Amino acid sequence: MTDDLQETVMRKIFLIVCLALLGGLPALAQSRAGTTAAPFLTLGTGARGQAVGHAYTAIATGGDALFWNPAGAARPYLGMHRANAFFTHYEWVADIDYNAAGVVIPVLSGAVGLSIASVDYGRMDVRTVALPEGTGETFAASDLSLGLTYAQPLTPSFYFGGTVKYVNQSIRDMSASAVAFDFGFVLETEYFNGLKLAASIMNFGGKMEMNGVNSQVFVDIDERNRGNNPDIPARVEMDAWDLPLAFKFGLALPLVQMGNVELLALGDVNQSNDNDLNSDVGGIFRYGNRTFTFEARAGYKDLFLDNVDSHFAAGAGLDVRVSRVRLGFDFAYMPFDLLGNTQMVDFRVYY
Repeated sequence: MTDDLQETVMRKIFLIVCLALLGGLPALAQSRAGTTAAPFLTLGTGARGQAVGHAYTAIATGGDALFWNPAGAARPYLGMHRANAFFTHYEWVADIDYNAAGVVIPVLSGAVGLSIASVDYGRMDVRTVALPEGTGETFAASDLSLGLTYAQPLTPSFYFGGTVKYVNQSIRDMSASAVAFDFGFVLETEYFNGLKLAASIMNFGGKMEMNGVNSQVFVDIDERNRGNNPDIPARVEMDAWDLPLAFKFGLALPLVQMGNVELLALGDVNQSNDNDLNSDVGGIFRYGNRTFTFEARAGYKDLFLDNVDSHFAAGAGLDVRVSRVRLGFDFAYMPFDLLGNTQMVDFRVYY
């Protein structure tokens, strides 16, 4: 990509981002919250992205980029580490366990990533109208996402990536599944101290429809005829629901760069099919050298929305060089207005 072409692309993308930010004002339309399947895909995976209020599209690298912007999987960490293993765990509200892992492996000039995310809602009592205290039985519910990613730099400063993933939700004897795709790009510019621009389309795929033995019923197709079979097996047709499709623009702007110190401003604009246009903002203070890197992070997500219970988040991270690898630990804290507080912990290996 020539310098003139890169400058033209950067200006156009920057203009679109600015217009989207201005358009992210409170909308008068009816909210679409809660109208899609598999909402766990929107929770945010990893302490880094959570701590900066989900304003992570432009700076995601390594294993957690597989969940935010697949293009970031091809971007080397600190300009040297292309391979990465990542694991995160946190306990969501109501004792819901969320676990995710990702591995990025360099392949020629690009990178291949494998990712998995699992949500365990625990076991719950079966209750009926006749037995509201419980029948003695229990049932389980869970969510699962499996992804395969390929990302590659198209130029030294322009990265593109895509993910195909399998999504499944199950509750008791019922389940639903679908195949979805993620696409993203990152453009690293030489303007404004190294402004980064990014965009991603997440969860583009089919609908999810619950099926299982609990949808089976027995009917009498002709109740007026006493000689026919009154127990013909049939199935109740369930509604099919869209996945939480989201389109994101992101930017990362270095405000201060002095020696080993950097202050980074982050911003994302989100348009999804289950909510109004909104924005996420965040910031990172970084101190680092070849031996270790320390980051303090803070963010505010879902700007302009009032139908969520949590906006503010904060956290920190540290990675240390050990021989030829770097070991990283990240922490995020997310307070909720009504549902208590949540902490998230990540572990990373760069090699």
